[in-house]
Amino acid sequence: MTFGELGKYLEKLEGVSSRLEMTRILAKLFSEVSPNEGRLVAYLVQGRLGPAYANPNFGVADKMMVRALGEGAGELFRKLGDLGLAAEKLSGEASAARANHKLNSNVQIQNVYLKLTEIAEVGGKGSQEKKQELIGDLLQQMDPVSAKYAVKIILGKLRVGFSDMTVLDSLSWMVAGDKSLRPTVEAIYNVRADLGEVVELIKKHKTGPEIKKLQVTPRTGTPVLMARAERATAAGEIWKRNKSCAVEYKLDGIRIQAHCVKGKVVLFSRGLENVTEMYPDVVKGLTKQIRKECIIEGEMIAEDGEGNFLPFQQTAQRKRKYRVEEMSKKIPLVFYLFDVLAVEGKDVMREGNEKRRVILEGLVKTGGGRQTVRLIWRKTAKSAEEIDKYFEEAIARGTEGIVAKKLDGIYQAGSRDFNWIKYKKSYDASTLADTTDVLVMGYDSGQGKRAGFGMGAFLGGVYDKKTGKYYTVGKIGSGPSDEEWESLEKELRKYIVDRKPEEYSVKKQAECDYWVRPKFVVEVKADELSASTAMHSSGFGFRFPRFVKLRDKQPEDVTSLSEIERLYKMQKRK
Repeated sequence: MTFGELGKYLEKLEGVSSRLEMTRILAKLFSEVSPNEGRLVAYLVQGRLGPAYANPNFGVADKMMVRALGEGAGELFRKLGDLGLAAEKLSGEASAARANHKLNSNVQIQNVYLKLTEIAEVGGKGSQEKKQELIGDLLQQMDPVSAKYAVKIILGKLRVGFSDMTVLDSLSWMVAGDKSLRPTVEAIYNVRADLGEVVELIKKHKTGPEIKKLQVTPRTGTPVLMARAERATAAGEIWKRNKSCAVEYKLDGIRIQAHCVKGKVVLFSRGLENVTEMYPDVVKGLTKQIRKECIIEGEMIAEDGEGNFLPFQQTAQRKRKYRVEEMSKKIPLVFYLFDVLAVEGKDVMREGNEKRRVILEGLVKTGGGRQTVRLIWRKTAKSAEEIDKYFEEAIARGTEGIVAKKLDGIYQAGSRDFNWIKYKKSYDASTLADTTDVLVMGYDSGQGKRAGFGMGAFLGGVYDKKTGKYYTVGKIGSGPSDEEWESLEKELRKYIVDRKPEEYSVKKQAECDYWVRPKFVVEVKADELSASTAMHSSGFGFRFPRFVKLRDKQPEDVTSLSEIERLYKMQKRK
C-alpha cells in the first residue's frame, strides 16, 4: 500500500464520528494491506511509530516544522491554525507551479515509515537542522494529502478519534463481517499488548477457525495487560464466594510489571508506559535479587526509615523524567511482588495462584540488609473470621485493605473477575465502599477564581464493554489544588475535539463547554451514588464527588457500568 492511499483512509476517518463506521473503514483498510504493512498501519493510524511503550518522540515542535516547511508556512499557520493543512496547501501550490512535475503519491508505506523513524532517531549536535532537512526531503516526495498527514504524525497531532479497542473490533469485522471474533482478538491483545503485532498475527492467520487456534503466550519485552480485582464490602462476602483463599495486603502505591531478562530489566506501568528510566533503584534491586528470566508483578511504594508506608502523594513524586537520581535517594521505593506470569519463557498464567506464589518465592533472593525487592505479606485464610482479622491487621499497618485471591485461580490478563477480590476500608461512614476511576469526557469553563484556570469542573464517565460507550456519572468540581486544576486543564486542552465523540453517551443536562477525546483517567471519591436517570446516561450520579488523583490507565480500564451498578447495590446493604 502507498502512503497516499493510507492518507485517503485517514481523511475518511477524520470525517466520521460513528464508532461503527470507523470500525468498517478500518476493517477495509486492514483487508487491503499485507501482514507487515498491517503492523506499520496499526501504528501510523494512531500517529505512532510503535506501541505505546516503545514509541519514539519526534522532538519536533511547531516552530521547527514551520522552518522545515519553508517560505509562507508561518503565515499559513497563523491563518489556518494547523500545520498539516499548511503543508497540504504548500504541497498543492508546489505541484501547480511545476506543471510538468507531478508530486509522487506512490511512496510505499514502508519507505515513509523508515524515513519517519530516521527523523525521530536524529539526536545530538545539529539535530534540529538535520531533522528539518529530512522532513523537507520527505515532503518533497509526497502529494498534498500525504504531506498533511505526515506533518500531523510528526507533530503528534493526528486526531482520528479511536482507541485500540476499535482496532480490535475492526479486525473481527475484517475476518467475520461482525464483532463475533472480538473476544478472541482481545484475548491475544491482552497477552501481547502490541497492536501492530496483533494486526500482523490476524492478517497471517486469515480465518476465524485459524485465529481461534492461536496460542499466544507472554513474551519478555511486551507488556501483558494487568489482571484486576472485583470488590467486596465484607469478609463474609469473600468467604461465601471463594471459601479458603490467600489474603494479601493492598498497598496504595504504583503497580508495575517487571520484565527481567539477561541482566536487563524493563518496567511497565498499568497504562502500558515504559517507565524503566524513572525508577533506577527498583531496576538495580531487581537486577541483584531476581534469579531467572521472568515477568513479575507488584506494587512500588515509599516507606519511611521505620518501614511505615508513606502516603501515595509521596510515592507519586517518583513518577518523573527529570532529577530522577536525586529523587530516588530522597524517596527510595520498595517493590512488593505478588505474582509471576512467565519464567524462562514458560507461561505460568494458567497455573493456580497458590502454585504461582511458590514459583515467585523461588525467584527472589532475600536476606542481607535492606532489600528493595520483597514479597507481599500473605496468609491463607480458612474462615470469614480469619479474613476479617487479617483485614484489620492490614488497616492497622496503614494499607488500603486486602486482596483475597482464589487459591486455584488463574491469572486473567486484562480482565476483572472474582479470582481476586479487593476489600477496602471505607473513607468514612457515609462514603462508597471504594473509589472509582472515571474517564474525563469533557469540561466546563471556570467562573470566578477558576476562570483563571480555564476549567470549573470536568465530566466523568464509566465504560460499558457491551456497547463500547462511556456513560456519565457526574461532574467533578472539587478536590484538586489550584496548581492541579491549572495543570489538568493545560493537558486536557491538547485533546479537545470539535464535537462530542460518538462513543460518549451524554444527556443534554450534562453536556460540556469542551469535549475531550478518550485519554485521561482520574480517581474519584464520592459520598454515595444516587439514581439519576434524568441527568446521567448511566442512570446513576455521584453525590459530592472529589478528585483524588490522575490514574495511569487506559480509557477502557475505567470503572465499568456494571461495577457502578454493583457499588450502588453494596451501598444499599451498608
